[in-house]
Amino acid sequence: ALHLISVMLYGAVPMDTITYSAAISACKKAGEWVKALVLLETMVENQVAMDTIACSAAISACEKGGEWVKAIELLGVMLRGEVHANRITYSAAISACEKSGQW
Repeated sequence: ALHLISVMLYGAVPMDTITYSAAISACKKAGEWVKALVLLETMVENQVAMDTIACSAAISACEKGGEWVKAIELLGVMLRGEVHANRITYSAAISACEKSGQW
């Protein structure tokens, strides 16, 4: 899945919110939190609107990688911006803190 996304990013296939969200979710499942954040940043650079699903998946990727600070920073970005946080978002952020002993 990550290879396919790489091909799409560097090829002529335009990516939208759905494909970015799927890619970030694939990174989460693979334990690739850095790649998830890079994809989220690329999404913004390419002027593709971030959504709750993409951000929540990135927060979950940070949680799986033990990166509680990054998870909380991303939650803050969501709360300051126009991206709605939901139960999944808050749960992933809380879990990131809990798993890192920051509870």
